[in-house]
Amino acid sequence: MTKNAINQKGKLDEILINSIEAKFDFSKKPINRFNAVKNNNEDKTKLLEKLKNRLNSIENCNLKNNSKNLILGEGNMDSPIMVIGETPGIEEDKFKTVFRGEIGELLDKMLLAIKITRQKIYCTYAVNFRPPEDRKPTSQEIKKYSVFLKQHISIIDPKIVILMGSSAMEAVSGISGKISSERGEWKEVILNGRTYPLMITFNPSYLIRFPENKKYSWEDLKKIRQKIIDLNLKI
Repeated sequence: MTKNAINQKGKLDEILINSIEAKFDFSKKPINRFNAVKNNNEDKTKLLEKLKNRLNSIENCNLKNNSKNLILGEGNMDSPIMVIGETPGIEEDKFKTVFRGEIGELLDKMLLAIKITRQKIYCTYAVNFRPPEDRKPTSQEIKKYSVFLKQHISIIDPKIVILMGSSAMEAVSGISGKISSERGEWKEVILNGRTYPLMITFNPSYLIRFPENKKYSWEDLKKIRQKIIDLNLKI
């Protein structure tokens, strides 16, 4: 009787272990962590390429039809910082890059003020095509592209997301009010079971037109710097 009871328990333990979703392989070989990082980069590259293909397959879109190029994003895919602007402009559309010209120069200065270089972060847009005449995208357009943007965030998987401009704010947080009422306070978004801290701030293009608001952006940047310290992020 005792022997049967032990066997029965062992069988139940086996069923329980097999029912666990994760599968574990044990080996005496040391883990090659350098290869693990490389594979992670390869996975992100493949996922971003798939995302780009899905964006290119969009049909009946006024933004896409009036734009020369799809601007997906660029930078360090493994960065803990992801910056999301509003839309590409004429220079970005022409050169297939993000944040160019005077806007890019101001962004670089903003980042350097908190000891970050552009090469160490990842940048993208809420909408990946330049709107006609550089107009603001509609709420319907923002919502349409927000599905792809949220997938984009999940792929990059940053520790901090910086939303620059009202279109970026609306796309990620769903907030469609005035950015001046929402900026400067940490918020959160949950995507695929992961929580991402959000800082909403002004877009560099807005600050060029209204430089008197740079003082508010500086306050936001200081909070971002403090969050980097609090989270002990290496960047």
